[in-house]
Amino acid sequence: MTLAIKPRPVARKSTDDSRSSRAEAPDLGTKRAPTQLRAVETFERILSTCAELLAEVGIERLSTNLICRRAGITPPALYQYFPNKYAILHELGRRMMWRQNEFLTPWATVQTMQLPEAEFAASVAQVFLGTLHVTEDTAGGVWVMRALRAVPSLQHVRMASHEAVTNLVLSAFQDSHPAVDVAQARLTIRLAIDALYAAQELLVDDPEQDPEAVARVMAEMVAAQFVKLRAT
Repeated sequence: MTLAIKPRPVARKSTDDSRSSRAEAPDLGTKRAPTQLRAVETFERILSTCAELLAEVGIERLSTNLICRRAGITPPALYQYFPNKYAILHELGRRMMWRQNEFLTPWATVQTMQLPEAEFAASVAQVFLGTLHVTEDTAGGVWVMRALRAVPSLQHVRMASHEAVTNLVLSAFQDSHPAVDVAQARLTIRLAIDALYAAQELLVDDPEQDPEAVARVMAEMVAAQFVKLRAT
């Protein structure tokens, strides 16, 4: 989901920004959007290099200086677009959440919400594995997911995405079951989304877990709650 965050003027610094001020949250907006082809290429190279390095060195050791060296650009070239490393991570997180939400859109339909419990659970498991693959197929996706969870200033990206998906699923559920208690439906759907996301984080943190088994168990739990919700 696109998050409209107004960028504020930031003094350019050549120092490593891995130790951002704890007194205030870092600026997260891009300083300007690229328009010309060469500028777009530089913008995208910054993002892809950040994702690559994130997987190699982690969040704490990542810095704009390191990104510049790997990408073969000068710090002023990077600072034209991003005020700090957190703004780059913000854009990477926003894009990954958008890809996951785009995958969910064709699933959230009236027809899906009317499926029998077993079929509904199977569809939830399929979507769960699909969004997991989106994360795995995104450059640095696993580490971007960790950044969205670990960095306080980035957590709103994940929360806004969950809220957007909640509204998407709730709309389809209301169309399918007009008499449903909306407040209860919203709570059930939001908890289901957060639980499914937590299960994905489990698979990231504990690779020995079987994704198919996790998907099946979580899907059955979610389906049971949705069927219970239909009866209210």
